[in-house]
Amino acid sequence: MLNTTLTSALLYLDGVNVTFDGFRALNNLSLALAPNEMRAIIGPNGAGKTTMMDVITGKTRPDEGDVMFGGTVDLTKLDEAAIAELGIGRKFQKPTVFESHTVADNIRLALKGERGPWSALFGARNHIADENIDKVLEKVRLIEHRERPAADLSHGQKQWLEIAMLLAQDPKLLLVDEPVAGMTDAETEETARLLREIAQDHTVIVVEHDMAFVRDLDCKVTVLHEGSVLAEGSIDTVSANERVIEVYLGR
Repeated sequence: MLNTTLTSALLYLDGVNVTFDGFRALNNLSLALAPNEMRAIIGPNGAGKTTMMDVITGKTRPDEGDVMFGGTVDLTKLDEAAIAELGIGRKFQKPTVFESHTVADNIRLALKGERGPWSALFGARNHIADENIDKVLEKVRLIEHRERPAADLSHGQKQWLEIAMLLAQDPKLLLVDEPVAGMTDAETEETARLLREIAQDHTVIVVEHDMAFVRDLDCKVTVLHEGSVLAEGSIDTVSANERVIEVYLGR
C-alpha cells in the first residue's frame, strides 16, 4: 500500500474488486482524491461508475480491496448511515426534494443538527437561524426562491436544491451523479460554476457523460472501463488517448 498517498488522500481506493453473479463490476480499481479536489469520472455504460459510488457510500461491499476515508477510517467496515455521518453525501441523478415544502424548509429539514425525538418534540429544527439557511441558498442561486414550493422549481433548480440539501449537512465529500442531465445550456454552465465553487472547500466526485460540461469543470478526469481505470489526467489528455477514443468517445 502507498502509505504517502493514503495519508494525504481524503478518499483512497486500492485493489477494489466487486463481482455480481460472475460479472466483474469493479476490477482492481484504485483511486485517490485529495482534500478539496474535484474529480470527474467518465466512461461507457457498465464501466463501474455507479458501483464505485455504491462502494464508497456503503451500499455495496467489495469482495476485496481497501476503501479508506481521511487516511484512517475503513469504509468497508461501516454501514450506509455511519458513512453518511462521517461526512459523505451522495446526490443521485433524479432529484429527490420535498416538493410540497418551501425551498427554505427543504434546507431546514436537511441541515446538520440534532435529529432525535427530543429535537422533534420541542421543534428545535424550527429554530434554526434563517441566516444559516440563506447562506446555503445564496451559494446555490436559490435565495430569491426561498419561499416558493419546491414543486414550482425548474428541473435544474431542483438539482441545485438537492445539492444545497447535501451542503447543509456539511459533508467532506460529495458524490454527484450526472447533475446536468435534462438541464438547459444556461443551467449547465451555472452548475459547472457552482461545483467549482463547492470544490474550494469540499472534495467532489462528479460522474457525467456530457463532455462539454466535464471540460467546464476544469478538473482531473478519470476514465473507467470494465471496472478499472483506463486513463487519467486533464480532459485534453484523456480525450486524445487512443483507448479512450476506441471504447468511449468514438461511439
